[in-house]
Amino acid sequence: MFESFPDGEFDRLARPAYHEDFYRVLKSGIDHQRKLERGQHFKERGFPSWEAFAAGRWEEALALVEEKRPAYAQQFAEAEGLGVVQRRLRVVEFPVTPYVQWELHVLRLRVEVGDLIKVLDARTITDIERDHPVPEVVILGDAVMYEVQYDAEGNADGARRYADPALIAETVTGFEALYERAEPFTDFFTREILPLPPPQPGPAS
Repeated sequence: MFESFPDGEFDRLARPAYHEDFYRVLKSGIDHQRKLERGQHFKERGFPSWEAFAAGRWEEALALVEEKRPAYAQQFAEAEGLGVVQRRLRVVEFPVTPYVQWELHVLRLRVEVGDLIKVLDARTITDIERDHPVPEVVILGDAVMYEVQYDAEGNADGARRYADPALIAETVTGFEALYERAEPFTDFFTREILPLPPPQPGPAS
């Protein structure tokens, strides 16, 4: 699964060019957006909830998540208006990192406004990840896919753009196989995330 991905040909896009290309393709008549998230440590500077989380203010971070509801609802409505079905698969390692604990509270809000999200326990795919982890990738229909890039500190830093139809089809097949075996978001969140104590974020949260 995802065997060809590491050797796929790509164009490197800086962050502004990635966003521009992404929204152009999103509005081009595709019918599906698939997102596979694998990383466990990221930074989201400028997001008030993340800033509060990173500063150790957990209750404030949770309260600030709600501020994103109108924006997420609008994103979902726009995608629905375009006829684009959005699905996301979040791979989670154990023990759950502080960042992922925070992020899943954000994803719960996205589920509430309509996102179709499932969670996959990383321990169940060790056979698939023997040689390399599954890719951090966004796939738009069968037109293009992006491997999101991050700098050494975990900040978003553009993307690699892949356009080979065979590679896209193979990656879609891998995504669908994992999505099928993944757990509904709410079940996972209620069992594994809600009982956790407030996290203690650090430099590599």
